[in-house]
Amino acid sequence: MLPEVEAWLRRRTSSSSDWPLPWLLRAKGDSTVSVVLPARDEAETVGEIVTAIRRDLMEDAPLVDEIVVIDSRSVDETAARAAQAGARVVAQDEILPDLKPLDGKGEALWKSLAVTSGDLLVFVDADLREFRTSFVTGLLGPLLDDPGVVYVKGCYDRPLQNVQSGGGRVTELVARPLLNLHWPQLAGFVQPLAGEYAGRRSVLERIPFVTGYGVELALLVDLLELAGLDALAQVDLGRRVHSHQSTEALGGMAAQILQTSWSRLERHNKMVSLHTPSPRLAQFRRGASGHHVTVRDVAVAERPPMITVDERRRRTGD
Repeated sequence: MLPEVEAWLRRRTSSSSDWPLPWLLRAKGDSTVSVVLPARDEAETVGEIVTAIRRDLMEDAPLVDEIVVIDSRSVDETAARAAQAGARVVAQDEILPDLKPLDGKGEALWKSLAVTSGDLLVFVDADLREFRTSFVTGLLGPLLDDPGVVYVKGCYDRPLQNVQSGGGRVTELVARPLLNLHWPQLAGFVQPLAGEYAGRRSVLERIPFVTGYGVELALLVDLLELAGLDALAQVDLGRRVHSHQSTEALGGMAAQILQTSWSRLERHNKMVSLHTPSPRLAQFRRGASGHHVTVRDVAVAERPPMITVDERRRRTGD
């Protein structure tokens, strides 16, 4: 590990317990905070998460100013349960409606910048179980403590089938090797693909957003390029419990992360590309008559920095 990364680990890694709520309330000052949950068919968990944040961090203590759920074409009761719990729910495709709709988590995150008002944004996945509001307070701590910090990633243990650190398979098999190979300054991030992170609006609006599953890797790489390693931090949030996806689904995620890394290697002049990578991923399932192939598109689309979007287009269509 690079000496500068070892020094960064000591300087910029903390725990959620290091940032008690009374201190955060004093440090907040005039800053405003938006919590964003991108959600697609998460009716089982989204209401509990919203309820906890609203109760603990809005009603009991005025730390969070708004909770916004970006509903990504859910077909279940996600939107209704989030609204009932106290969130403002906005349909993904109703934000900037003159733009062609795109798919993916990154699309929801990017569009959230157009319908939130906070100086600081905290992103929380909507499928979390055993949710604790220390996820939010922990991520805000480094931002409120040091104006030089612009982005904070969560890190945690991810149990899988009773194995304490068995989750995060795409991280360990794809993302971590890529970062160590090409962006060794980012090798100190425990969970580079974590879905819980926070940042300053002034910086998040200056970077592009990959619309698919490569969004977390792209944010780290682009923010390193824009702001430098010392402007990034991570906070230990303890334990993260959520539903796990199939190996086949993880293969699609891995393919998009590889596509994303390719685009960043080209953009940041880290390689000379002699061909265009294929956007197709073939996967196999065994059926009654043998193996059947499924081919899907894993191409990575991208939205430009939100600051480049004309203010007149930042409408929800309401």
